[in-house]
Amino acid sequence: MNVAGNSQDNGRRNGRPPSHNGKARSSRSRYSALRLLRHGLSQQDWPLAWRQPPMRSSYDVVIIGGGVHGLAAAYYLAANHGITNVAVLDKSYIGSGGSGRNTAILRSNYLTPEGIRFYDRSVKLYEHLAADLNFNVMFSQRGHLTLAHNDSSLRTMRWRAEVNKLQGVDSDVIDAGEVKKLVPYMDTSTTVRYPILGALYHPPGGIVRHDAVVWGYARGADALGVHIHQDTEVTGIDVSGDRVTGVRTNRGDISAPVVVNCTAGWSTLISDMAGVSMPVQTFPLQAAVTEPVRPFLDTVVVSGTLHVYVSQTDRGELVFGASVDPFASYSTRGSLEFIEGLAGHVLELMPPLSKMRLLRQWSGLCDMTPDYSPIMGPTPVEGFHVDVGWGTYGFKAGPVSGEAMAETIATGRTPEIISSFGLDRFTQGRLVGEKGAAAVGH
Repeated sequence: MNVAGNSQDNGRRNGRPPSHNGKARSSRSRYSALRLLRHGLSQQDWPLAWRQPPMRSSYDVVIIGGGVHGLAAAYYLAANHGITNVAVLDKSYIGSGGSGRNTAILRSNYLTPEGIRFYDRSVKLYEHLAADLNFNVMFSQRGHLTLAHNDSSLRTMRWRAEVNKLQGVDSDVIDAGEVKKLVPYMDTSTTVRYPILGALYHPPGGIVRHDAVVWGYARGADALGVHIHQDTEVTGIDVSGDRVTGVRTNRGDISAPVVVNCTAGWSTLISDMAGVSMPVQTFPLQAAVTEPVRPFLDTVVVSGTLHVYVSQTDRGELVFGASVDPFASYSTRGSLEFIEGLAGHVLELMPPLSKMRLLRQWSGLCDMTPDYSPIMGPTPVEGFHVDVGWGTYGFKAGPVSGEAMAETIATGRTPEIISSFGLDRFTQGRLVGEKGAAAVGH
């Protein structure tokens, strides 16, 4: 079924009128609903979105990690460079890691020129991703607000706004009155503990359906000939003479001249298998979601001071998150302490939400680098590439990272857009400091 671009609500939020006759669209929707109902009642098996092919003994490229980064790299290798003898390996199911445990906020209003150019390219790819993949990823560009509660934060917002403008990114500082117009439920009074002095407003920012992005890339890569192997755990990486030769898995060995580490949470363990040390620490990141209510929050709201961010899905749920836990861990358990602190900070911003009920909370694993920027490109082991260290901001970079990594592998050259994110920057003192724009992560 072609579902690309079928969201009337997304069109309205983007300021575009519906492009089809209402009666025709309603008729198609009823037909689609009847088809789904008929299929469900028939007790027939649903068709697979991607194949389950037998695993070959060799591939041209093996990608470790079946999240948005690994699948995007596989898709662009096939779509842009004609390299289809590619295997994507995941120890669980597709999207089971960080790609399924995030809040899927997209933006490009970062702090450094390198970061801004990189994430802006990703937003541009997301804007036409549904059409490219023939799959509705539900990208809603509803705007992104980063609140400033003190003079220091306001100075940082103005700094970010000017750097963004120099890179051609729509971003500006607005006052508390404009914030109130965008979010009427926000408490912008001056008598609160953390008064809102202004905000960095980024209109192109928004949210996307994270599992739809994963499914769309998986289906697209599979259609081009890529092999996707779920429940396939990598247990070792073979290296001979400073060159990668293949991987070992719980289903057998695979020879390959190129191996790409696209994992989150376990990136250091995978890189260690190839003898490549990564300056990465892993921290849990918790989030929560409420019961669905009538849509009222059109923008994404972030407060670095309060360490909280909130957005509303198309189904009406409010999605909350905070910064990473203050200790390194591989645990994905939620905590009462997190919920209590999160709820308190959200209510400081929007007191009318006090009667809403939280439905569930979850946690994911975030790989943090010393400068809050990713590590991308080749390593000292020839043929072994990494796309890791994404912290809390990896999902928004999925398309551009996949595009750039595919170009790196296919051409043997590192494209300029990721040249600043190489592993060697830590030994050469060329850090790309993004803490000012990524400390909360969204």
